[in-house]
Amino acid sequence: MALTKEKKAQVVEEVNNLLNASKLTVAAKYAGTSVKDMQRLRHSGRDNGSVIKVIKNRLVIRAIKNNSKYKNIDTSTLNDMLLYAFNSEDEVAPAQTLATFAKTNPTIEFVGAITADGQLLSADDVKALANLPSKDQLRSMLVGTLSAPLSGFANVLSGNVRGIVNVLNARSEQLSK
Repeated sequence: MALTKEKKAQVVEEVNNLLNASKLTVAAKYAGTSVKDMQRLRHSGRDNGSVIKVIKNRLVIRAIKNNSKYKNIDTSTLNDMLLYAFNSEDEVAPAQTLATFAKTNPTIEFVGAITADGQLLSADDVKALANLPSKDQLRSMLVGTLSAPLSGFANVLSGNVRGIVNVLNARSEQLSK
């Protein structure tokens, strides 16, 4: 069904709003992906705050060209059947969501991404981003790094006490014989 001029304007405005709010917008090919799989992908995207939409490339290009921050982006790679993943909370989440989904559905293939500051990333750059740890994983790594010296110090202190207890036990057994 063809979109009316008003509906196209609404879609361009929606894409413009999503681009402005998004920290990373990932474009990926999805040809050959079933409707059921696309629904699962959208659901997994919602779980981490990503919005995944299939939008006509012409409308996305129009939204990019109408946006002063993104108007210098080369849109020549935005062809074929593409889906777009937007996320306003996490810079890496849309790439990770699509990469995780692509492991079980190889029909998903990265085309590129647009950062919040208007840079175009290649498909290889997006793959590298997808392999980065999530914010929660980074936080847990930081906590582990910060707590390592404290737990090491506690082990050293308890080692001295343990040594004294072992010496006293040995002496006690020696005296009791």
